[in-house]
Amino acid sequence: MDVMGDKATLFETGRFVQPSSREDTDTPDETGEIADEAAEELRQRLAAEAGDVEAMSVLGAMLLRRGDLDGAEPHLRAATAAGDRAAANNLGVLLHQRGYADEAAGWWRIAAVAGSAAAAHALGRHHRERGDEPAAEYWLRQAAEQGHTLGAYALADLLEHRGDAGAEKWMRVAAERGHREAAYRLARALDRKKAREADGDNGVQALDEVEQWYRQAAARGHRRAALHLGTILEKRGELKEAGRWYLTSAKDGEARAACALGFLLRDAGDTENAAVWWLRAAQDGDGNAANALGALHAERSETQTAERWYRAAMDAGDVNGAYNLGLLCAEQGRTAQAEQWYRRAAYAGHREAANALAILLLRGGDETGAEPWFSKAAEAGSVDAAFNLGILHAGRGEEQAALRWYERAAAAGHTEAALQVGMARLREGDEQEAERHLRCAAGGGSAEAAYRLATVLDARRPPEPAHELGEPVHRRSECEEWYERAASQGHRRAQVRVGMLAAARGDVVEAARWYREAAEAGSRNGAFNLGLLLAREGSEPEAAVWWTRAADAGHGRAALRLALVYARRGELAEGQRWADRAVALGPASVAERAARLRDALRQELSA
Repeated sequence: MDVMGDKATLFETGRFVQPSSREDTDTPDETGEIADEAAEELRQRLAAEAGDVEAMSVLGAMLLRRGDLDGAEPHLRAATAAGDRAAANNLGVLLHQRGYADEAAGWWRIAAVAGSAAAAHALGRHHRERGDEPAAEYWLRQAAEQGHTLGAYALADLLEHRGDAGAEKWMRVAAERGHREAAYRLARALDRKKAREADGDNGVQALDEVEQWYRQAAARGHRRAALHLGTILEKRGELKEAGRWYLTSAKDGEARAACALGFLLRDAGDTENAAVWWLRAAQDGDGNAANALGALHAERSETQTAERWYRAAMDAGDVNGAYNLGLLCAEQGRTAQAEQWYRRAAYAGHREAANALAILLLRGGDETGAEPWFSKAAEAGSVDAAFNLGILHAGRGEEQAALRWYERAAAAGHTEAALQVGMARLREGDEQEAERHLRCAAGGGSAEAAYRLATVLDARRPPEPAHELGEPVHRRSECEEWYERAASQGHRRAQVRVGMLAAARGDVVEAARWYREAAEAGSRNGAFNLGLLLAREGSEPEAAVWWTRAADAGHGRAALRLALVYARRGELAEGQRWADRAVALGPASVAERAARLRDALRQELSA
């Protein structure tokens, strides 16, 4: 007889059927349903009783779909006996539903040999459930090569499970035919490959393809695909669209999307709605959302509620919960409890908790107990822990060990570590390496590094060329830029140096501004230089005020200047007192001059 093709096929579970005019398709076509199903059933029943094999097959499928297994079985067996492969396939489905898996496989085999892709798919899945992967691969490949979408997906899943490179090809085939899980899994596979291999234009193209497949799966209602698509869009700065996909995924029950949506709202300043989504995610077991709620309540000083959410995060398996509990306890001065939570997180592999635990132990005087935790955190990638190990070794005078850890932290971008390496290289005379590290630290915002870098560059600077008429020509140098950067960050020595440079080019107002800033911040050199500037401008009384501040801070030349001022005023005893102070403070050249002045004043007073 002329076999018209499969009349009923399976859903993805392989347990359900649906009449269809398309051959070997496993998805229902609701638009093809006849409005008056009873009338259609009656028509098919009459045709079947008249010996129409196709009607027997369709009627059996209709009854099977409705769950009437007893009514469907005789019709399917009759159609199968007449050679209808769709009936053989659906008879296998019926028997599988009754629990006769082996007998079902026999009928699927008959249908598959007759060319039914749906039966080949069902048979392949049967063999995989039994652990017979070679047979499963054979039949799934038969289904896939006949254009069966679910067969292609099941084959890809089997090959991927075995680590076979051919998995991507069949996953792509299934995705291209509209299988949403295949589109999602293809996107995930490409995403992982991109993370390993992304480079230049190829990386951009890979990202575009990843996004394309996530978008296809998300458009078909795949909530995890919507989450990943939102993540890609957020990283690209397309926050509005990212938020829409997060919302779609979150409404479908994806806790991670609800959490991500909360962070997006938080960053936009809407903490109230952020908390709503975090609460929803946390109640669904998302530890990250529970931590976010804990942090939100901690910021509001609602410590009990914060602690409750941190505990919820910990119970959800998020080790950050224990770490945050440690931070909360430490802020409240509950040191013993903080140590307990830090230990719990550290033992679970939380590197920042290990670093925090080490700091806690070190502050408690337990250096022996702290060092292993610093080491564990540093080996796990904690940059701060590597820097702290450097400090620990430097405090013991173990300079080479300290330098190794400083270099490790500096390589990972730690600003203060780069400064320490730069200073160490300067001491060793390796100016080139010192400059490289100082530039890194200065670029990272270290005022001390900017000042040290400026001094290195200043030492190399050639003398200023003279104008042809003898006037100096000033060109702004790189070292001045670094001095100014350090000065603007409050570095007192840099402020004094910037003041000196301004004074050298005749800008008295600018020089006074920087000297005053340094002096008011406690720089004795700034106070002394400001005094000199004021004295030259004819403001000796005000100059004396700043010299007094500098001398009280231990500046010998300021004390000598004060001695001279008081001597000129005729206040010999006060002059002698400041001369004595200058002798004590030095340096040697100042002490020598101050001693001569002191002796002269003493003679005047005794005359």
